[in-house]
Amino acid sequence: MKALKSIGAVVAGFLTVVVFSIGTDAVLEGIGFFPPATKPEAYASWMLFIALVYRTIFTVFGGFVTAKLSPSNPKKHVIALAIFGTLGGIAGVFAGWSYGNQWYPIALALLAFPSVWYGGKLATKNSKNKH
Repeated sequence: MKALKSIGAVVAGFLTVVVFSIGTDAVLEGIGFFPPATKPEAYASWMLFIALVYRTIFTVFGGFVTAKLSPSNPKKHVIALAIFGTLGGIAGVFAGWSYGNQWYPIALALLAFPSVWYGGKLATKNSKNKH
């Protein structure tokens, strides 16, 4: 049962990042602030910077969620999510390379680990056991 809770904590943190990111993207596209996702070449650098900021905030929140939901040793759970997120970010670099603005997926990949880590730190900063 503990293993399922551990997996659930990491999955919950991941889903937090994904749902909030995709949801915010959809809202911004829906109101016409961003172009449709089907036209990634239409994104200006300032739009990508805005997306980078909110996605980084959501990634911090994902680390926070994972740490809070972990059944024990939140640091290990946060590291698992951070590794998973970094690997996903690296995959995004390769997948999106042809769209231009290569700095954006590179920045997402580079910020994944420290953002998740910071979220985990925030979640555990007031606990008795500093992890």
